[in-house]
This record gives sequence, structure tokens and C-alpha cells, in this order.
Amino acid sequence: MQKKILLFIFLVTQLLVAQKPKLALSFFKKGDYKEAIMLYKPLHEKNPIHRDYFKNLLISYQQIEKYADADKLVRKQIEKFPNQVYLNIEIGYNYQLQDQIEKAKQYYEETLNLIKTYPNYGFSIGQAFKQNYLLDYALKTYKIAKTINPELNTEISEAQIYGEKGDLKKMFNSYLNLIEKDQKYYSSIQRHIAIFITDDSKNKTNILFKNLLLKRAQSNPNNSWNILLSWLFMQQKEYNKAFTQEKSLFQRKLKNLDRIIEVGLISFENNELETAQNVFNFVLRNTQDSEITLYAQIYLLQIDNQLATTTNEFEEIDKKYQNLFEQYGKDNETINLQIAYANFLSFTYNQPEKAIKILNRALVVSNSKFQEGSIQIKLADVLVYTNQFNQALLLYSQVQTELKNSILAQTARFKVAQTSYFKGDFKWAQIQLKVLKSSTSQLIANDALNLNLLITNNIENDSIHDALKGYATADLLAFQNKNKLAIDTLTTLLIKFKGQPIEDEALFKQAELFTKTKNYTQAKNNYLKIIEINQDGILIDDASYYLAELYRKQLNNSEKAKVMYQKIIFEFPSSIYLVKARKKYRELRGEIVN
Repeated sequence: MQKKILLFIFLVTQLLVAQKPKLALSFFKKGDYKEAIMLYKPLHEKNPIHRDYFKNLLISYQQIEKYADADKLVRKQIEKFPNQVYLNIEIGYNYQLQDQIEKAKQYYEETLNLIKTYPNYGFSIGQAFKQNYLLDYALKTYKIAKTINPELNTEISEAQIYGEKGDLKKMFNSYLNLIEKDQKYYSSIQRHIAIFITDDSKNKTNILFKNLLLKRAQSNPNNSWNILLSWLFMQQKEYNKAFTQEKSLFQRKLKNLDRIIEVGLISFENNELETAQNVFNFVLRNTQDSEITLYAQIYLLQIDNQLATTTNEFEEIDKKYQNLFEQYGKDNETINLQIAYANFLSFTYNQPEKAIKILNRALVVSNSKFQEGSIQIKLADVLVYTNQFNQALLLYSQVQTELKNSILAQTARFKVAQTSYFKGDFKWAQIQLKVLKSSTSQLIANDALNLNLLITNNIENDSIHDALKGYATADLLAFQNKNKLAIDTLTTLLIKFKGQPIEDEALFKQAELFTKTKNYTQAKNNYLKIIEINQDGILIDDASYYLAELYRKQLNNSEKAKVMYQKIIFEFPSSIYLVKARKKYRELRGEIVN
């Protein structure tokens, strides 16, 4: 019994000891410096080499103006660790806090002089100056060290200080100088620069960075400048400009198509179909690789599918698929082609039975779990198209179980939720969606959040869920590409549930379908009605933006488009459409948007 008591006491003691640093840091962060000193003092005495204990204890003394104790602490630390020359800066800074500026400068200058003998001390000294907000001294430190030893890479440290000072031009130039010196730093430098870049091409920082790159590209051609320009244009969603840079790189000497294909994929995902089409046609002209050729042709057919409107065009797409199968066959090397064709057959050509046969045959020749999972998801999609919900749910669940934690499994879980929603099983759908809100795929997480919000907002005051069931039916018809039926279903819903929460959702969905079927006037009327009926609705900024786009692209009314973009800029400053609206508003006003 006594042993158990002693063991318990030992464990409790160890736990308390382990908690002391966390408790000390908690007091420090909250500004309870007296309490922090009481805990940090014994921690520092027991482990004087631990820099955080020393620094936080020092700051705590200084915050309550116990400068003598702070001075004593630093001098004692110097006695123990005489090689830590940066500690002289701490003595100087302690004097500066007491307005003894001349004494402070004396210690700063003495520390700077040490760099002339020991240039490698530059980093620790520069960091000490920086930690005490002595940024000009930190810059001076790196410049002295660099003068003595030009091989030192101080550019990142200097750039970070320029960033803190708000001198972005010098910051960018420091980063670019390092890339010019050694391209192996490209990836890490890009991460640093990304902090300052936005998706707005009119942002002053973006313009500054672009101009610096263009200037360097003209005076000293370097692949890195084109790569960074391409990256910048991609951030700004200017995919055609990014493609121009990538073509220059390819033609110059980088005969690898990977980067160009990436531009095509992202353009396709963002519905920039013209750029995507140009990219994949370029790929076809510049490769002899049969796998890459097939990959590009699949995407070109998917683009054709989205752009086609007539039966003749659809028949031509079907022939192109058949030609590809004649050329490449139907084995495990063409699984992606078979999935794309099945999607076309079902959702565009209305031949789901043929699509199911193709996908079942593809399952037989697949040679990996991930290939099998992709086929099963598409097969389940086709089953949803034919209203075979239970069979579809079994397939989605199978993928979810067999490929746990993969993106395919998360996609399958979302489709379980979506199919359950289509069936009217809203509770089970919500259970799945709540899990997916933390998905590693941002797209899946966003889709899950939006569907969950739709369900939550429309079941609270409707015990039998009639309105949401009607909307889900229309949503299913839209998923099945039965757009006219979906529009008619929504019309009935709008009459039956006028004035209820589902109204603006139904109007918005119907407007999307009107746009898809080129009934632009009706789409416009729906968006205007959303804005009219609910000034506080969650879809009002969405409706305003899409109406502006409709005026600009399809209805050729620039003045009304400007009014709607302006509405977003001034009335919805936190809208996700703000940056796009501002950019397009400026374009319509005739401003030059580079």
C-alpha cells in the first residue's frame, strides 16, 4: 500500500513539474509578469541553457521595470556562457528601456565590432537585435557579416526585416537576389513571398512584385523570373497569362510539359475553358508520349462536351471517343478514358445502361484499389442518375471503407451524404456532412458546409420537410442534367412555398439552370427577385455577383454590371466575391488591369 502511495505522489509531482513551463508561459502571455517571474526563475536556474526560460524571465523583469534584476540576470548569464556574445545586446537594450541611450549604443557598437572578427556570429547577433525590435541594427549586422564573408546567405534574414519595416521593394529584391545567387532557394522563397501576395491583380504589392520580376527578366533573363511570373498570374487567376509564361519556359529549354499541364488542369477546374483548350492543344502539338497524348485528348473531349449544344456536336464527341478506344483499347491503361466516356454517355447522351456496362467491364480490368475506387464512384453516380439510390449508396460506402482517409474515400462520403439528401434522408446526410467539414480537401469541405447549411436552414421550422424534399428533387434532376424538369419542379416549389426560407435558394438554383440553358432574361429576373425579397439573405451577395456577371457576359449591359459590382464593393466588404467584383468593376470603367 505504501509503495502505491509513494508512486502516486511521485506521479503527481512529475505532473506538476511538467505543467510548470506551460503555466509560466500562460502567465507570460496574459501579462501576469509577477506570477511568470515566480515560475520562470526556478526553471531558469535549473536549466540556464534553455533560451526561452531566460528570455521570458528577462522580459518579465523589464515589463515591471525591475531593470536592476534584469541587468543582474544577463550579466550572470554572460559569466556562464561567455561565447554567447549576443547577450551584450540584452544589456544594451535594458539600458535603452531606461532611456540611457548612449550606454545602450555603446553595447550595440561593441557587439557589431565582434562581427568583424567572427562574421559567423552575424546570425545570432542579428536575431538578437531583431527580437528586441532593433531592426536597423539587425540590418547593419547582416551587411557587416556579408562584407567580410560574401558567401554568407543573409538575404532571407534581411528580407524578413525589410518586410517588418514595410519596405516591400527591398524585401522582394533581397529574396530575388538569393534566387539569382542559387535557384535551390526558389521553393522556400516562394513560400515567404506568398504571405504578401493576394489574388487581386490590382493590389499594389502584386503590381510591385510583378514589375520587379519583369525588370529582372528584361535585364537578366532567368527561368526563375518566368516561373515566378507564372505563379503570380495563377494566384491572380489569370491563367492565360500564366500559360504565356509557361510557353516561354518550354520553348527556351525546359522541355517538360508538367507545368503547362498543371495550368490546363487548374484552368479547366475553374471553368476557364478557352485557356484549358489552348493548353491541351499545345500539349498535343508538343509531345510524342502516348500517355500524355491520351490525357490531353480526354480533357479536350470534356471541354467539347461542356461547350456542345446540338445533337450533331454530341454525336461528333461520341465518334471521337470511339476513335480513341480503337487507338488505345479498353484495358487498365485507359481507365480514365473509360470513366470519362461513361460520364458522357450517362449525363450528356442519356445512355446510362451503356455507361454501366462500360464501367462494370472496367472493374474487371482495373489493377489497383484506387482505380477500382474511381470506377465504383462513377458507377454509383450513374446509378444515382437512374434513381437506383440504394445500390449507389452501397458502392460509395464500399469505397469509403476500403480506401479510408484518402481523398477518394472523402469524395465517397460526400456522395453518400448527397445521395441521402436526394432521397430525403436529411438526418443521415447531416451526420456524414459534419465529418466532412474538416476534410483535407478544401473543395469537399466547402461543398459539405454548403449542403449542411442548406439542410439546417430549411428543416428547423418544417417538421415534415416538404419544402426541402421538393428542392432536393429539383437538385437531383439538375445532377442528372435534366435541366427543364428541374426548372419546372422549382417553379412549382416557388408557388407552393412562397415567402418561406426555401424561396431564395430555389430562385438561385433556378437562375443557375436558366443560365445553363441560355434563358438569360429569366435568370436575371430570378437574381433581381432574390435581391428584392430578402435584403438580409445569405444569398444576396451571390445573387448580386452572378447578376453582374450575367449583365457583363451574356446581356451586354456594362452599366448595369458596374452597378452590381459596385453594390458588392460597398455593401458586402466581407464577401468572397469582393476581389473579383473590384477587379471587374475597374475593367468596365476602362482602367488598365495588368
